Amino acid sequence: MLASGAAARRIGQTLVVAQLALIAALAWMAAASFLHGQAPGWTWIVAAFGGGLGAWALTCNRPGNFNIHPAPRAGGRLVASGPYRWIRHPMYSAVLACAVAAAGAVTPGASRPAWLAVALLAAVLAAKAGLEEAWMLQAHPGYAAHRARSWRFVPGLY
Repeated sequence: MLASGAAARRIGQTLVVAQLALIAALAWMAAASFLHGQAPGWTWIVAAFGGGLGAWALTCNRPGNFNIHPAPRAGGRLVASGPYRWIRHPMYSAVLACAVAAAGAVTPGASRPAWLAVALLAAVLAAKAGLEEAWMLQAHPGYAAHRARSWRFVPGLY
């Protein structure tokens, strides 16, 4: 994938917009189930796991290092501690866990669009991660070694 230039930045911006739109759609579809206490127990556990993983990832970043856009921030540092020790994109993993929880909370008869949104979100985040990794290889000399010893989203799986 193209790793630099205006076209790559536009692709990154498009992926961020798609990510936010899919997250918003999933939140809207699942909100009533969670707010009325009708979501299955496992969805609460998965959502809590996702929230905890996201919070842990944020605490491992210094202020100003985190970026929703796949381009690394100027002056940012490579983080390889906390969940980053095993997962290169723990925030994406956290978002996906919460997305699975949201889709699982949707009434079974109406859940097909929610599961489609999860699949699309996974594809968007995989594309975003690929672009981000290309930029990280350019910005951080130690990233290639980190990438070789860690997993993209799920340790031992992907």
